[in-house]
Amino acid sequence: MSGSDDVEPVDVERLVSLRARRPEAVGEAAAARRRRAWFEGRERLLIVAADHPARGALGVGARPYAMADRADLLARLRLALSRPGVDGVLASADILDDLLLLGALDDRLVIGSMNRGGLAGASFELDDRFTGHRPQDLARLGFDAGKLLLRIDPDDPGSLSTLHTAARTVDEMAALRLPVFVEPFLCHRDRDGRLHNDLSAEAVVTSLAVASGLGGTSAYTWLKVPVTDRPDDMARVLETTTLPTVLLGGDPGPGPDAQDVAYARWRDALRLPTVRGLVVGRTLLYPADGDVAGAVDTAARLLREAVGRSTHHP
Repeated sequence: MSGSDDVEPVDVERLVSLRARRPEAVGEAAAARRRRAWFEGRERLLIVAADHPARGALGVGARPYAMADRADLLARLRLALSRPGVDGVLASADILDDLLLLGALDDRLVIGSMNRGGLAGASFELDDRFTGHRPQDLARLGFDAGKLLLRIDPDDPGSLSTLHTAARTVDEMAALRLPVFVEPFLCHRDRDGRLHNDLSAEAVVTSLAVASGLGGTSAYTWLKVPVTDRPDDMARVLETTTLPTVLLGGDPGPGPDAQDVAYARWRDALRLPTVRGLVVGRTLLYPADGDVAGAVDTAARLLREAVGRSTHHP
């Protein structure tokens, strides 16, 4: 992992000892965390995501267990969060607890991942229960926002349960005046039962329309949006909503040019007036060349360039 010399390795023994002897240290670290304003003079936010393991999704590209080494993941996250231009992190409770104990969350936005029950590959994947952060947990810990995943398959009744719970969660977050990032997809299963997200322009438009209407108010709702199969369709897709949106990164996939392809897909979409930032995990934390700092710095540069060439300034 190039660039890791800038951050000391994670001392797992110390971390485990602290967890075992003083579990209250997590709450104390949360209370002492130095918070920040959302934008702080920026036009676009860069958030690093690491909530995949809690869903059992540990793979990156051709490496099925790339994210299974927790000390390695934490070292990558701590390095990413130390880079200029990075605004925050999105993760499940266990990872955020570790980062709190490591003192890595000062002056960073912290977004808790809420529904992790739809385990990757499970028959119940679309009945995606809220097994992670609850709205009251986020408020108690002084975190800045929550995130939920909303996958809708018209042929899977489990989607209705997730849709209903997501709407009530939007209501609860709004009551606490906490932003919630909703990540919607239309999806389907193939003949082998594997789930696939539909990234056609029509499917993404429909998913955004549904997600925008969740709950009794959209005042605190943000949308976390994939780049469509045809990146040129993004301008039309984002005409569907006036809610602030962030682009998601996803798994870059295998291949030596996967990283560059990902950057190219983000570049133009970041300039659209609805887009307020980028939320990326595996592409930045596990780049093919191992240079985490370089990958993060490139994403930050894309955000700066997008502001200079944006079609609209708020």
